[in-house]
Amino acid sequence: MKPLPLALLGICAATPALAHPVTVQSCDRDVTFDAPPTRAASNDVNLTEMMLVLGLTDRMVGYTGISGWNKLDEEMRAGVAELPELSERYPTREVLIGADLDFWFAGWNYGMRVGGEVTPDTLAPFGVAVYELTESCIHIMDRDGVAIDDMFNDIRNLGMIFGEDARAEELIAGWQAELDEIRASIPAGEPLRVFVYDSGENTPFTSGRYAMPNAMIEAAGGRNIMDDVESSWTRVAWEPVVERNPEVIIIVNYGEVTAEQKMDFMRNNPAFAEMDAVKNDRFVVLEYVEATPGPRNIRAVRALADAFHGQ
Repeated sequence: MKPLPLALLGICAATPALAHPVTVQSCDRDVTFDAPPTRAASNDVNLTEMMLVLGLTDRMVGYTGISGWNKLDEEMRAGVAELPELSERYPTREVLIGADLDFWFAGWNYGMRVGGEVTPDTLAPFGVAVYELTESCIHIMDRDGVAIDDMFNDIRNLGMIFGEDARAEELIAGWQAELDEIRASIPAGEPLRVFVYDSGENTPFTSGRYAMPNAMIEAAGGRNIMDDVESSWTRVAWEPVVERNPEVIIIVNYGEVTAEQKMDFMRNNPAFAEMDAVKNDRFVVLEYVEATPGPRNIRAVRALADAFHGQ
């Protein structure tokens, strides 16, 4: 079984570390692993890709929550070719217990809901340890904001959990070097005003200050016009979007409504006609897997920087 090709990221295979037991922080919990998990699963396309770049498919029994919303591209199809999808959308507790998991990588609103039937507490009695996506912790605890380092933190913690510390650190070092290069290339000046359009016509679903696009836009030399919204992925009214007049609109591509249809909705709506982004046709498309925390964030930051600054 082959993991996602590391050559695409300039990464060489690393020898697993043997350092258990290890304790990692997962949101507001400390979780200890006496040994690397052997029957793991992940939820959503971006979290699953984190598992793949660490070469963990031989320790996975499946994944959840992808095909109900997303189509796998060629990279992902190759990585999960021999793994079953245990649930097309959010799994039930019975599905996870029935798969005899010992580990699930998920997040709040990435497979788990606050007060829902599937949480770290409800799975613990069945021997299923849960590691929570760092970006999602805002749903259960206070945070200062979101950062690219949140994705690095998840890769580092997964590396510790599975004994792949060296591979995790090599990945992070490569991404950090690329991020530093991108930031150094950004011209001085006022950041561009940017709006993230995920979905919705009556009210748009977008990124507040606690969702990953906020950090990605900042790293690319822009400013999320909704960075004062104290939320992660959330709904807002159209009025403040129009008032704040974005110069660039990021379209998140997934689901039944295509990126082109979302752009046409904005281009053809008279209410948006005077927006700078619409007048100048400045749209940037990011795939869902690029706009949510995961290995493709850095290449997405580069694409945003190029779009923002015409490089």
